[in-house]
Amino acid sequence: MRLLTVSLFLIAFSSFAQLSGKVVAVADGDTFTLLTDSKKRIRVRLYGIDCPEKTQDFGVVARKFLADLIFDRQVFVKQKNMDQYGRTIGVVTMNKVNVNEALLHAGLAWHYKPYDRNPEWDVIESNARKAKKGLWIHANAVAPWQFRKLKKEVR
Repeated sequence: MRLLTVSLFLIAFSSFAQLSGKVVAVADGDTFTLLTDSKKRIRVRLYGIDCPEKTQDFGVVARKFLADLIFDRQVFVKQKNMDQYGRTIGVVTMNKVNVNEALLHAGLAWHYKPYDRNPEWDVIESNARKAKKGLWIHANAVAPWQFRKLKKEVR
């Protein structure tokens, strides 16, 4: 029983692990590569948001925004889980700035509600929409998950 309790504690603790390191590459608006102090490269996907795909309107803008914000800088990642591609999914901060929220504030991401229920992030996205920031200048902006689905159907 004690072993089970210790195991459950370690699993719970590891699900809230914090990583830190320098951002050495930015793949798109919500994915980057972190180089840890131990020289391990970790692909990180921002938790709870979804940015436009590179070939979508504002995809390049979202990538540039993320790169300008975090590239070649030290960040902290509160690890939430791993995805099917082996990427660490997490909430990222840098100098007390929540990077996930910064993309929502700038109107460069959707709050990805199937994976996150944070009501504050709903408000941030809603405010960006109302202010017509970033991609919200388009009344009928296509969400990235819809864009990916349409792209698959065309193939």
